[in-house]
Amino acid sequence: MEYRKAEIKDLNNLSVLFDNYRIFYRKETDIESAKNFMKDRLSKNDSEIYVAETTEHQLVGFVHLYPLFSSVRMKKLWLLNDLFVNYDYRKQGISLGLIDKAKELVEKSGACGMYLETEKSNLVGNNLYPKAGFELNNDSNFYEWYLK
Repeated sequence: MEYRKAEIKDLNNLSVLFDNYRIFYRKETDIESAKNFMKDRLSKNDSEIYVAETTEHQLVGFVHLYPLFSSVRMKKLWLLNDLFVNYDYRKQGISLGLIDKAKELVEKSGACGMYLETEKSNLVGNNLYPKAGFELNNDSNFYEWYLK
């Protein structure tokens, strides 16, 4: 398995993975919008996307990170926003490999760390992240606000 930064040539296959990721979170399939969203991220270079690619050059997973800043630490901080592995390739350590690429990004960028959010019902993720060295923060409340 090769783990590398996503490129514009990956757009079609990456869009399918991204659409499947969204379906996992109970969104309707929308390949065209997924493709446009991923194209924007890749062309605007406003996030970092790493892919897992088989020796047959098939993309089977991705991790997507956005830059943030910690005012308290006065350093860059990364949000691991999306992590997905094709169902046929799960339980092979690919998620951990993608997380390792994210950790490399944190180190290379001089950031202080990364954080993520996942649903309490995401049993796979909630078992995976502690194995990858993430610690559950029970001391903070997470609030959100969206336009209606």
